Parts: sequence; C-alpha cells; structure tokens
Amino acid sequence: MVNVAVMGAGSWGTTLAKVFADAGNSVQLWARREELAKTIAETRQNPDYLEGVELPQAITPTADFKKALDGAAIAVFGVPSQTMRGNLTQWAPHIPGDATLLSISKGIETGTHMRMSEIIAEVTGANTDRIAVLSGPNLSREIAEEQPAATVIACENENRAKLVQAACATSYLRPYTNADVVGCEIGGATKNVIALACGMAAGQGLGENTIATLITRGLAEITRLGLVLGADQRTFAGLAGLGDLVATCSSPLSRNRTFGHALGAGATMEEAKAATKGQVAEGVISSASIFQLGQREGVELPITQAVHAVCHAELKVSDAIAALMGRSKKSE
Repeated sequence: MVNVAVMGAGSWGTTLAKVFADAGNSVQLWARREELAKTIAETRQNPDYLEGVELPQAITPTADFKKALDGAAIAVFGVPSQTMRGNLTQWAPHIPGDATLLSISKGIETGTHMRMSEIIAEVTGANTDRIAVLSGPNLSREIAEEQPAATVIACENENRAKLVQAACATSYLRPYTNADVVGCEIGGATKNVIALACGMAAGQGLGENTIATLITRGLAEITRLGLVLGADQRTFAGLAGLGDLVATCSSPLSRNRTFGHALGAGATMEEAKAATKGQVAEGVISSASIFQLGQREGVELPITQAVHAVCHAELKVSDAIAALMGRSKKSE
C-alpha cells in the first residue's frame, strides 16, 4: 500500500482515485473547489462528474493541495492539459522529492506544443525517469462502474512503471507497462481530435463506413506524427493507440465525440459545449496545437487539419468532409 495524491476531481481524476483506493492504497483527492471537496466527504459521491458512484472511505477529499501532496509516493496530475503548467507551478515546491509523477491528462500545450510529461519535467525539475503517463481505452464512467478494462502505464523507469501498475491493479482494471512515453502521450492527445471528426460525421447522419474510415485513417496520421517524434510504432497498435482511439471515437460517453456530434448536427461552439455539460473537450483546443505541431514537423495530418478548420476557422462540417474526400488520390 502507498500514499497516492490525485490532483483533480473531475470525472477521470475521481475515477482513478476510486481505482487506487480499491487497490488498497490511501488516497488524497484534491478538488479545486472547496465546496466540491466537502460534498464528496459528506456524501461519498462526486455529483458534478460521477453522480451515483459510491466512493471508498480510503479516499480523503481536500481543497488544500499541500495536504493532498504531503507524503505522496505517487502524485497523479489530472487537470486539463492547458492548465497543467499553471497548477504545477503552484504545486511543485510541495511534491515529495522521490514521488513518482503520473500524468493522466491528454493534450498538447498551446504555444509550446509540449506533451504533459515534458511540462512536468520542465516545471518540477524532475528527471524524466520519475515521470509516468497513464493511457488507454478508459471511459471514466464505465471504469467507475467497475466494468472490465485495461490501461497502460508508460515510464522510462521500469520499476516506477511497475510501482504504479501494482498500485492501480484491481479486479476490474488491468494495467500493462510500457517504456514508450512519447507514443502513449501522442496517442492519447491526438485520438481526441479524431473523435471530434467521428462525432461530426455521426452528427451529419453518416454511418459506420464513414466512422471506420475516419478511425483507420486517423490512426495512420497519429502514427506518422508519433514516429517523427520518436515513438515506437508498436504502441499505436496497442491499448494506448488503437484501443483508446476506438473507445473515444465510438462511445457516446466520450466528450469529444459528443462535442463533435453536436457540431455536425448544426450546433454552435457554445451549444456544443452545453451538450457536454460544460466539461472540457480536450480535442477542440488540442486540434490547434496538434495541427501546428504537424506543420512544424512536416507531417501531413488531413483529419486534424479539417477538425481545426471547423473549430477555429468557422469551416462548415459538410465542407470539411467534402475537402477530405476531394484530396488527391494515392496509395494507402
């Protein structure tokens, strides 16, 4: 048993706090809002993000980040990707010196085009072998309801990966280890953009052939980008690649797919945000940073480019689909 600090009480952070607690650990769950921390403590539920899910007594909610981080062997960072740097700047002086730092956020930072593990290393000064990432086909509601699933813990240091693996292994979540941090993070960030595209297609009334095409060609462009950045191609055929992509592109529980579906059905950006109950659809912001990253690296990302144009350049979804279909013919 180890002490775990989960920094972020959204749906995924709360779910993983439950996982770590069910695996036998003592968990501090940090919530940004004090009233939410109090509600969780009093009701043993998180009504804002996981209504109806009973949370173990081993979870101690708090709005005090210093208290949450005190004595943590594993510090789990679960805030939205674009707020990661600001939060870490505040937290860094209070993170125990030998704690394993685990990112569960999926995105690419605007402006710097940095992955979350890179931000963690830069802000905290931690060696990269202390930093791990968690990724896979992990829709929070299903895991919170203890439906069987698997995930990947990626870290340069095999022993730290195994530490996290042991700390989050339960009867319903099976964790695997992997050394490819780059591949797991690129897969986790880019699949949100492809899920937006799949949602847009579904919102237009298009069927399974279209969705299958987007998933398959989406995987191709994710792999192209990952390989240029130094990822292992095998990662994209695994849980953190294809597994995460299929789950996020196919499920109505996916915020990104739901957001895209609303846009495809004719909603404005604000109306689409309302459709996801105000929760962050990471792919909307990441579509810009990933598109720019692709341009910087000279990697062709046509689906990402189309999603970026819809979300940030007011291109109609129907025109984006026409542009994709009208691209020059080539070998697969």
